[in-house]
Amino acid sequence: MVRILLNVKQRRKPEMKKTYKIEVDCANCANLMEDTTRKVAGVAKATVNFMTQKMIVEFEDGAEPGAVMQQVLKACKKVEPDCEIEL
Repeated sequence: MVRILLNVKQRRKPEMKKTYKIEVDCANCANLMEDTTRKVAGVAKATVNFMTQKMIVEFEDGAEPGAVMQQVLKACKKVEPDCEIEL
């Protein structure tokens, strides 16, 4: 008996990943920014680190990072008006 194993798992094209400097006053606000960013169209993944004051965003395939980040900034300002993201 011969077994042939096929790898049928499709590989996804890696998303574009960018790091942005942020200004946020507290860890809870950073969490709110992270949750809000993840909900924006064009964002595949988002991580906000309060200690390093950085946001790492992975964009969905075909998304325009500049346009997506404008929407991220707008959404984050709604939950944390004092936050800043250096685009």
